[in-house]
Amino acid sequence: MAAKTLTGRIAAERIRMQSTPKPPAGAVERFLALGECTSLISDVMDDLGVPEGVIGASTLKPTLPGQLIVGPALTVRNIRQRSDPLKSDSHVNRMAEFEAHNLAEDGDVLVISGVAGMSNMGGISAMTGKRQGERGAIVMGGVRDVRHSRSIGYPVWASEITPVTGKWRLETVEINGEVDIGGVRVNPGDLVVADDTGVCFIPRAEIMRVLDICEKKKRAEDTRMDAITQGVPVPVFYAKG
Repeated sequence: MAAKTLTGRIAAERIRMQSTPKPPAGAVERFLALGECTSLISDVMDDLGVPEGVIGASTLKPTLPGQLIVGPALTVRNIRQRSDPLKSDSHVNRMAEFEAHNLAEDGDVLVISGVAGMSNMGGISAMTGKRQGERGAIVMGGVRDVRHSRSIGYPVWASEITPVTGKWRLETVEINGEVDIGGVRVNPGDLVVADDTGVCFIPRAEIMRVLDICEKKKRAEDTRMDAITQGVPVPVFYAKG
């Protein structure tokens, strides 16, 4: 369990929740059992009329291909600093994603509403998240040190990769509040599912409803795949979809 003592980089009143709400028991394991499933989840969310929720891998690119992560969102919101980052007297580090790592519990997924053109997390941050039990990170904005994060098995989905530091260019203004990720509103505890195809954010209230239908659709898809493997004629197996 992570220590809850603050390191002082972000005022306590900006941390909306000390502990991220967790999904229903067994939900994470059941989603993982579906395998690569963001396409399936996207279809089900469409069927149910669940708004927003899905961002493709062309926008949030995986730095470690072949990964599937599922877990509740632990959110961070960054904004650009007003000071000139090239002036030495303006070099004040206002990044505070480490406060989120400090609050992380085993199974959480770090979700950063970040700033473009600079890194919102790097190698040391990734190593800290890995140690705290995070499953990975979703970053709308830049990240760096990707070879390091890959080497420790900490997957990151990011909209940019850049060596430019965010230390004196951005400021963390809120942890575990609502964030905007590419037009998708994400709240702490919403379920994050990410694979090579994209990232899905399932609202907490919809987790079990989405999961139940995903499992039914997956069984139907598996039946169709078996038919294809067995050489069943196309008109026959296609009619069963």
